[in-house]
Amino acid sequence: MKKILIADYIYTPEGVLKNHAVLVDETILQVAPKSKVLRDNKDVETIEYPKYSLLFPGLINAHVHVEFSGNKTELSYGDFINWLYSVIENREELMQGCDLVCMTKAIDAMLANGITTFGAISSHGLDFEACFNAKQNVVFFNELIGSQAAAADVLFGDFLQRLERSKEQKRKGFFPGVAIHSPYSVHPVLVQKALEVVRKERLPLTAHFMESLAERQWLDNAKGEFKEFFDKFLQQQKPVSSAKEFLESFDGVSTLFAHAIKASDEEYETMKRNAHTIAHCPISNRLLGNGALELEKIEKIGVKWCLATDGLSSNYNLDLWEEMKAALFMHTDLPLLELAKKLIAAATVNGANALSLPKGEITKGKDADMIVLQLEGEPTPELELHMILHRYEIIDRFIMGERV
Repeated sequence: MKKILIADYIYTPEGVLKNHAVLVDETILQVAPKSKVLRDNKDVETIEYPKYSLLFPGLINAHVHVEFSGNKTELSYGDFINWLYSVIENREELMQGCDLVCMTKAIDAMLANGITTFGAISSHGLDFEACFNAKQNVVFFNELIGSQAAAADVLFGDFLQRLERSKEQKRKGFFPGVAIHSPYSVHPVLVQKALEVVRKERLPLTAHFMESLAERQWLDNAKGEFKEFFDKFLQQQKPVSSAKEFLESFDGVSTLFAHAIKASDEEYETMKRNAHTIAHCPISNRLLGNGALELEKIEKIGVKWCLATDGLSSNYNLDLWEEMKAALFMHTDLPLLELAKKLIAAATVNGANALSLPKGEITKGKDADMIVLQLEGEPTPELELHMILHRYEIIDRFIMGERV
């Protein structure tokens, strides 16, 4: 059903508009002066917001693990390998301790924080029901993991079963996809088989890549902290793939790569050439001791990036406003106001582009996914910075034109 939304201000790619209105159904039909929209649509429901209200694109969390949403103090932070050992040690408890209610609570918290779309990395399919029933748009990435050739057929069969389930049950705003865990944890045979499915069915694709120094040292030289880890758990003395081989497998398939902190310049060039995007998760990167993505470098090379929270196994909140604030203070080498604008884009339109969805902007033809912020005064040229610092109240939310 059509609606006219009237806020004091509208945040658009052309700038902040005043005395304008937005006509929506499932998509944005018109952004025009308020008088024109009202004159042309006399019998349409009108929703008008208070003074200093701002109509803003819904936030997009491109990379989140919902299955481990039960973690609060079970896992170890500060070092990636210590964290990984703690995940393995507490895995069953964490998975059993987060049921449908727990996962739904995490998803609802994202909505409360203005996240109207998210990309869920599903390792076991335990989060399927919660994600399928979510109010938000969901790209449901069925994850493939397994580095041992002997188990490849079984692992791939399980992966296909989960993928088929996500394809069979349909709802508006729910999109099945594929996640290939990482170059150190997925055998090349499995990578190629999964990519055949992706290419044939044109599915969204994501993978973790170069999150830690341990991953870099293991893939390059079969050394470092991963050496003991793989020997202990898998009796594996060398990596199944090099970083170069893994990355080149994705040639021609636009992919969302999570983290990429320790990637080389050559690998960034490969990402640029294939129109890949990096999902930057600053809080997770800090908590796991992995350092910070060099935004200035990847932008100079021309690699696209968006913002994401990762999961509650490596974060304390699924909140992109917090993520933007953390990034604002993490990347001290970038000009403050310029960075604030980039972070807003990274949490909206860049995430939409990374997930290949027509969202993230208030412009004609895009999906009507929006939130309404209650500002405290007239917006200034520093609006993006103020939004990140002051965390304005969200007073309304729309997904595909429906109030939620």
